[in-house]
Amino acid sequence: MSKGIFITLEGGEGSGKTTMIARLSNYLEERNISYLVTREPGGIEIAEKIRSIILDPEHTAMDARTEALLYAAARRQHLVEKVIPALEEGLIVLCDRFVDSSLAYQGYARGIGVEEIRSINLFATEDITPNVTIYFDVDPEIGFARIAANQEREVNRLDLENRLFHDKVRAGYLKLVENEPERIKMIDASLSPDEVFCSLIANLECVLKDI
Repeated sequence: MSKGIFITLEGGEGSGKTTMIARLSNYLEERNISYLVTREPGGIEIAEKIRSIILDPEHTAMDARTEALLYAAARRQHLVEKVIPALEEGLIVLCDRFVDSSLAYQGYARGIGVEEIRSINLFATEDITPNVTIYFDVDPEIGFARIAANQEREVNRLDLENRLFHDKVRAGYLKLVENEPERIKMIDASLSPDEVFCSLIANLECVLKDI
Protein backbone atom coordinates (compact mmCIF):
# COMPACT_ATOMS: atom_id res chain seq x y z
CA MET A 1 0.00 0.00 0.00
CA SER A 2 2.65 2.53 1.01
CA LYS A 3 5.80 3.71 -0.75
CA GLY A 4 7.43 5.02 2.43
CA ILE A 5 8.99 3.37 5.45
CA PHE A 6 7.20 3.22 8.78
CA ILE A 7 9.60 3.19 11.76
CA THR A 8 8.28 3.15 15.32
CA LEU A 9 10.25 3.70 18.50
CA GLU A 10 9.15 2.15 21.76
CA GLY A 11 10.22 2.05 25.40
CA GLY A 12 9.22 2.65 28.97
CA GLU A 13 9.22 6.01 30.70
CA GLY A 14 12.65 7.68 30.54
CA SER A 15 14.05 5.28 27.96
CA GLY A 16 15.43 8.10 25.81
CA LYS A 17 13.16 7.78 22.77
CA THR A 18 12.75 11.53 22.33
CA THR A 19 16.51 12.13 22.36
CA MET A 20 17.13 9.37 19.83
CA ILE A 21 14.37 10.56 17.51
CA ALA A 22 15.98 14.01 17.47
CA ARG A 23 19.38 12.52 16.64
CA LEU A 24 17.90 10.26 13.99
CA SER A 25 16.15 13.27 12.43
CA ASN A 26 19.48 15.07 12.16
CA TYR A 27 21.04 11.95 10.65
CA LEU A 28 18.38 11.81 7.93
CA GLU A 29 18.58 15.55 7.24
CA GLU A 30 22.34 15.35 6.72
CA ARG A 31 21.70 12.72 4.06
CA ASN A 32 18.86 14.66 2.40
CA ILE A 33 16.37 11.90 3.19
CA SER A 34 12.75 13.01 3.41
CA TYR A 35 11.07 12.09 6.68
CA LEU A 36 8.27 12.95 9.08
CA VAL A 37 8.42 12.85 12.89
CA THR A 38 5.25 12.30 14.89
CA ARG A 39 4.05 10.79 18.14
CA GLU A 40 1.31 8.82 19.84
CA PRO A 41 -1.02 9.62 21.28
CA GLY A 42 -1.03 12.88 19.36
CA GLY A 43 0.50 14.12 16.15
CA ILE A 44 -2.64 15.87 14.93
CA GLU A 45 -5.21 18.13 16.62
CA ILE A 46 -7.87 15.54 17.47
CA ALA A 47 -5.35 13.01 18.76
CA GLU A 48 -3.55 15.67 20.82
CA LYS A 49 -6.84 16.49 22.52
CA ILE A 50 -7.35 12.81 23.31
CA ARG A 51 -3.75 12.73 24.61
CA SER A 52 -4.52 15.52 27.06
CA ILE A 53 -7.41 13.47 28.45
CA ILE A 54 -5.46 10.22 28.71
CA LEU A 55 -2.34 11.64 30.33
CA ASP A 56 -3.90 14.25 32.61
CA PRO A 57 -2.56 13.45 36.13
CA GLU A 58 -5.97 14.35 37.57
CA HIS A 59 -7.69 11.53 35.64
CA THR A 60 -6.66 8.77 38.04
CA ALA A 61 -10.20 7.34 37.99
CA MET A 62 -9.91 6.38 34.32
CA ASP A 63 -10.87 2.76 33.71
CA ALA A 64 -8.24 0.59 32.00
CA ARG A 65 -10.53 -0.29 29.10
CA THR A 66 -11.49 3.35 28.63
CA GLU A 67 -7.78 4.14 28.45
CA ALA A 68 -7.19 1.42 25.86
CA LEU A 69 -10.09 2.59 23.69
CA LEU A 70 -8.95 6.21 23.81
CA TYR A 71 -5.46 5.22 22.68
CA ALA A 72 -6.96 3.25 19.79
CA ALA A 73 -9.21 6.16 18.80
CA ALA A 74 -6.31 8.61 18.79
CA ARG A 75 -4.25 6.10 16.80
CA ARG A 76 -6.92 5.72 14.13
CA GLN A 77 -7.28 9.45 13.52
CA HIS A 78 -3.51 9.93 13.55
CA LEU A 79 -3.06 7.18 10.95
CA VAL A 80 -5.67 8.38 8.47
CA GLU A 81 -4.86 12.06 8.83
CA LYS A 82 -1.06 12.02 9.01
CA VAL A 83 0.80 8.71 8.86
CA ILE A 84 -0.84 7.04 5.85
CA PRO A 85 -0.65 10.18 3.64
CA ALA A 86 3.04 10.58 4.52
CA LEU A 87 3.79 6.96 3.67
CA GLU A 88 1.91 7.29 0.38
CA GLU A 89 4.15 10.26 -0.44
CA GLY A 90 7.17 8.01 0.07
CA LEU A 91 8.39 9.56 3.31
CA ILE A 92 10.13 7.83 6.18
CA VAL A 93 7.77 8.16 9.15
CA LEU A 94 9.38 8.16 12.59
CA CYS A 95 6.67 7.58 15.18
CA ASP A 96 7.20 7.82 18.93
CA ARG A 97 5.04 4.86 20.06
CA PHE A 98 2.46 2.78 18.20
CA VAL A 99 0.43 -0.40 18.83
CA ASP A 100 3.23 -2.09 20.79
CA SER A 101 2.82 0.53 23.52
CA SER A 102 -0.82 -0.45 23.94
CA LEU A 103 0.10 -4.14 24.05
CA ALA A 104 2.73 -3.52 26.74
CA TYR A 105 0.91 -0.92 28.85
CA GLN A 106 -2.72 -1.95 28.60
CA GLY A 107 -2.40 -5.57 27.47
CA TYR A 108 0.34 -6.67 29.87
CA ALA A 109 0.65 -4.09 32.65
CA ARG A 110 -3.07 -3.28 33.00
CA GLY A 111 -3.91 -6.96 32.63
CA ILE A 112 -6.59 -6.48 29.97
CA GLY A 113 -5.02 -9.13 27.78
CA VAL A 114 -2.71 -8.87 24.80
CA GLU A 115 -5.10 -10.44 22.30
CA GLU A 116 -7.93 -8.17 23.46
CA ILE A 117 -5.77 -5.10 22.90
CA ARG A 118 -4.50 -6.49 19.62
CA SER A 119 -8.10 -6.95 18.43
CA ILE A 120 -9.05 -3.36 19.30
CA ASN A 121 -6.04 -2.04 17.43
CA LEU A 122 -6.51 -4.31 14.45
CA PHE A 123 -9.86 -2.58 13.96
CA ALA A 124 -8.25 0.86 14.46
CA THR A 125 -5.25 0.34 12.18
CA GLU A 126 -6.65 -2.06 9.59
CA ASP A 127 -3.52 -4.12 10.24
CA ILE A 128 -1.01 -1.43 9.28
CA THR A 129 2.31 -2.62 10.74
CA PRO A 130 5.66 -0.82 11.05
CA ASN A 131 8.48 -1.90 8.76
CA VAL A 132 10.72 -1.95 11.82
CA THR A 133 10.29 -1.16 15.52
CA ILE A 134 13.10 -0.15 17.83
CA TYR A 135 12.60 -0.96 21.50
CA PHE A 136 14.79 0.98 23.95
CA ASP A 137 15.17 -1.28 26.97
CA VAL A 138 16.01 0.23 30.35
CA ASP A 139 15.35 -0.61 33.98
CA PRO A 140 12.45 1.57 35.25
CA GLU A 141 14.65 2.81 38.10
CA ILE A 142 17.09 4.30 35.61
CA GLY A 143 14.26 5.71 33.52
CA PHE A 144 12.67 7.55 36.42
CA ALA A 145 16.03 8.89 37.56
CA ARG A 146 16.34 10.46 34.12
CA ILE A 147 12.84 11.89 34.34
CA ALA A 148 13.59 13.42 37.73
CA ALA A 149 16.69 15.08 36.27
CA ASN A 150 14.81 16.50 33.28
CA GLN A 151 12.87 19.53 34.41
CA GLU A 152 11.45 20.15 30.91
CA ARG A 153 9.67 16.80 30.58
CA GLU A 154 5.93 16.71 31.18
CA VAL A 155 4.73 14.74 34.21
CA ASN A 156 1.85 12.57 33.05
CA ARG A 157 -0.60 10.15 34.62
CA LEU A 158 1.53 7.12 33.78
CA ASP A 159 4.41 8.59 35.78
CA LEU A 160 2.23 8.25 38.87
CA GLU A 161 2.02 4.46 38.53
CA ASN A 162 4.07 2.36 40.96
CA ARG A 163 7.28 0.47 40.22
CA LEU A 164 5.44 -2.86 39.82
CA PHE A 165 3.36 -1.42 36.98
CA HIS A 166 6.44 -0.24 35.10
CA ASP A 167 8.20 -3.55 35.70
CA LYS A 168 5.20 -5.21 34.04
CA VAL A 169 5.42 -2.78 31.12
CA ARG A 170 9.06 -3.76 30.61
CA ALA A 171 8.23 -7.46 30.88
CA GLY A 172 5.51 -6.94 28.27
CA TYR A 173 7.91 -5.30 25.85
CA LEU A 174 10.46 -8.08 26.33
CA LYS A 175 7.77 -10.62 25.51
CA LEU A 176 6.89 -8.72 22.34
CA VAL A 177 10.56 -8.71 21.30
CA GLU A 178 10.71 -12.44 21.92
CA ASN A 179 7.61 -13.04 19.80
CA GLU A 180 8.55 -10.76 16.88
CA PRO A 181 12.36 -10.62 16.65
CA GLU A 182 12.33 -9.89 12.92
CA ARG A 183 10.37 -6.65 13.33
CA ILE A 184 11.26 -5.50 16.85
CA LYS A 185 14.92 -4.75 17.52
CA MET A 186 16.02 -4.24 21.13
CA ILE A 187 18.66 -1.73 22.20
CA ASP A 188 20.21 -1.45 25.67
CA ALA A 189 19.12 2.11 26.52
CA SER A 190 21.19 2.19 29.72
CA LEU A 191 24.31 2.78 27.59
CA SER A 192 25.67 6.22 26.70
CA PRO A 193 23.68 8.28 24.17
CA ASP A 194 26.40 7.82 21.56
CA GLU A 195 26.41 4.04 22.03
CA VAL A 196 22.62 3.88 21.86
CA PHE A 197 22.57 5.95 18.68
CA CYS A 198 25.21 3.79 16.99
CA SER A 199 23.13 0.74 17.82
CA LEU A 200 20.01 2.49 16.51
CA ILE A 201 21.60 3.21 13.13
CA ALA A 202 22.96 -0.34 12.92
CA ASN A 203 19.48 -1.75 13.50
CA LEU A 204 17.95 0.51 10.85
CA GLU A 205 20.44 -0.38 8.12
CA CYS A 206 18.07 -3.05 6.84
CA VAL A 207 15.43 -0.45 5.90
CA LEU A 208 17.69 2.51 5.07
CA LYS A 209 20.28 0.77 2.88
CA ASP A 210 18.33 1.16 -0.36
CA ILE A 211 17.41 4.83 0.08
